[in-house]
Amino acid sequence: MPDEDSFDIRGKRFARVVTFYLPQFHQIPENDEWWEPGFTEWTNVKRAKSLFPGHHQPRIPGQLGYYDLRNPTVRQQQAELAENSGIEAFCYWHYWFGGGRKILELPFNEVVSSGKPSVSFCVAWANQTWTGIWHGAPNRVLIEQTYPGRDDERQHFLSLLPAFEDSRYMTVEGKPIFVVYDAQGLPDSESFVAHWRKLAEEAGLPGLYIIGMSNRLSHPSLKPFDATMQFGPSDFLARQPYLSATARALRIISNKLFVNFLPERTLRRLQLPARYDFADVVSSAFSDYRNSEVNIPCVLSGWDNTPRSGRRGVVFENFSAELFRAYLKKAISYVRSNSPQERIVFIKAWNEWAEGNYLEPDVNSGSELLDVVRNEVLGTNSLKQ
Repeated sequence: MPDEDSFDIRGKRFARVVTFYLPQFHQIPENDEWWEPGFTEWTNVKRAKSLFPGHHQPRIPGQLGYYDLRNPTVRQQQAELAENSGIEAFCYWHYWFGGGRKILELPFNEVVSSGKPSVSFCVAWANQTWTGIWHGAPNRVLIEQTYPGRDDERQHFLSLLPAFEDSRYMTVEGKPIFVVYDAQGLPDSESFVAHWRKLAEEAGLPGLYIIGMSNRLSHPSLKPFDATMQFGPSDFLARQPYLSATARALRIISNKLFVNFLPERTLRRLQLPARYDFADVVSSAFSDYRNSEVNIPCVLSGWDNTPRSGRRGVVFENFSAELFRAYLKKAISYVRSNSPQERIVFIKAWNEWAEGNYLEPDVNSGSELLDVVRNEVLGTNSLKQ
């Protein structure tokens, strides 16, 4: 873990950068059943199409290729890229649906059990029901998120205890970081947080540093958490006037009836797909944060989820490395007022290719975004010429 001096603005590291890590790049029986045999995140990435002039699809991975996360060599290569860019940790999306039901846990379990790679990590609980919403089937429930009670909370904690005890696990003042994606979805956030703190104490841990995610930072469910985080792109979209009930209804109707012959301007108005300028995302970022609280910024490395959802998707247009740099600079500047251990910036994401937010090299831009991170986090002026 970095020492306090390494967070001095005059030193080499200006922030503790963590990037969300999606494990859905290997075959599992559930995806074979729901979608098709052999389905992984790459399936949608490869099938993506350009839907309007200037739409950059499909995205093609660079040096790592269309990898399989069951391969430890791939995980090692990812770690080396991250560490060389000043990224401190991967934050693995973790799925616990209640009653011991898990999914996509294999890559993370192998990281913990094997002791490799050496890069730090933490866990974000994606406590959300899986549906077919991005594929036009919002009423199709694939796996329901449930909260059976305190015994299930205990079993959940114990399942992660080996990871919490791992020397690579990212901490704040020795306390393992645990992120809850849908803080408002917890039946009783105060009870949950208190219970897990008690379980951590009983296990001999110095505590837990629990981050609650929500787009409403004033929501009472966030009070028990050590820190809060807004999450893109929904934090930006929630502030847009176009997401009214009427607009959503028009979007559904137009998807079904008018997609082939309405003018481009009308399609844009009806959000087919919804298109926003990335510069507006950057300029409005963190505007709801309050200096009296520990708010952790989350920086988007782009957004275009049309590989998953086609014309129902959302595209942030005119993305560039320079806008990403401005976004990251803004986040780093914000956290400089935090205590050294809490100067944390999340980036969404390391490898969410089907949502168009990734740091991994692609054939179009190479390692451009990783170079930006290296330069802004380590201050090395190492951008490739």
